[in-house]
Amino acid sequence: MPLTITEVKNAKPGHADFKLADSKGLFLLVSKAGGKTWRFKYRIGVREKSLTLGRYPEMGLVAAREAHHEARQLLAAGKDPAIEKQKIKVAKVEASKATFRKISEEWLSDQEPTWSSSNAKRVRNRFERDLYPLFGNIPVGEIESAMILRALRKIEARGSIETAKRVRGYIRCVFRRARGEGYVDHSVLLEIDEIKDALKPAKRGSRQPALTDVEELLELQNIADRSTSNLLIKLASRLLALTVVRVGVLRTALWDEFEGIDWDDPAQVPDAPIWRIPASRMKLIVEDKGNAAFGHDVPLPAQAILLLRQIRRFTGTSSLLFPSSKSWHEPMSDGTISSMYKRMGRGAYKNRMVPHGWRSAFSTIMNERAAELGRDGDRMVIDMILAHVPEGISASEWAYNRSRYRKPRALLLSAWADLITHGLLPVDEMVNRYLSGNLKDRL
Repeated sequence: MPLTITEVKNAKPGHADFKLADSKGLFLLVSKAGGKTWRFKYRIGVREKSLTLGRYPEMGLVAAREAHHEARQLLAAGKDPAIEKQKIKVAKVEASKATFRKISEEWLSDQEPTWSSSNAKRVRNRFERDLYPLFGNIPVGEIESAMILRALRKIEARGSIETAKRVRGYIRCVFRRARGEGYVDHSVLLEIDEIKDALKPAKRGSRQPALTDVEELLELQNIADRSTSNLLIKLASRLLALTVVRVGVLRTALWDEFEGIDWDDPAQVPDAPIWRIPASRMKLIVEDKGNAAFGHDVPLPAQAILLLRQIRRFTGTSSLLFPSSKSWHEPMSDGTISSMYKRMGRGAYKNRMVPHGWRSAFSTIMNERAAELGRDGDRMVIDMILAHVPEGISASEWAYNRSRYRKPRALLLSAWADLITHGLLPVDEMVNRYLSGNLKDRL
């Protein structure tokens, strides 16, 4: 007869261990010390084995029969319940070690070789700043969607709406890896997908702010010249405006990338001076960064040459044009010029102009100029100056086009330089005022 709840409850210890049978191999072992344990006796092949299911009263009669039923199903499927139980135990131990940080670091290690060094650093920083402090040491299987949403809300609170969306994507990638290794199930991925609908919408058509009127750009530079900002930052801003390269390229510029200029002869008029930026420092897919043909050449207008000569007076002994104020072995920080724009003019340019805006300004103004002059061919030259590589173009074709259109690019950059330096304080005069003490800024 099967056991009853009352029989199980009233079973008292004796002088020796004894068993109370239930059915089909399930029994309650009552030890002489008074402990009660549910066990299942079964055969696997020719061997007789016993599996401990749980202790009474933590596991009652009903729960013991359910565990017994599950074990019999495994047995019917040709599996040893004891071995399967051990597998589950080991899996739980492994799952406890599979923290979000551990899985994330494995994912990052696999992805970083496919990213640029700057992007890899940026993504890793988001994990270390926004995610690890909140649930980095928690096993991935124990992380709930509410915890993830809370982390993303903190990013949104900084005004970084797009960053929050990107970080959600990174988290999903980590959990996909965790699912592949058996630490979480598919439902977690569905929950992370649903979080997308809870995030704040990005501003439609939002772009980095930029001034696109020549007079406004000249006023911006005049205000920068008169500001109390560091002189080297002002010079960096001018060179950025003249070359319209990306900020990351400018701040990591090296003196040995500039060709055709005799630094020892200030009176020399360079013949086709150029700034050769290697592909490794350009915004390209990783495969193209190793291809020299995708490097970017910037023909230098006369105003840029004068500016470079003045910059060299201060940083010519460094390999970098714009070293950090803390170490000449490190480049100027990413937000240096941006911070100057935000501060100057009592905040007049905050949310109106960012360093990257010079590229938008150049594209807008020079395309409008081309339309007014009926120069339809300028559009392609403008894109080449901005290093916009057309989709599908080969390395050899890109290198050939750059070489072929070097003169048109030089002429267009010279025309641009004339527009955005008209009436500005000459750079040599700005530097001489600084050296004579008439400017309050310091390097």
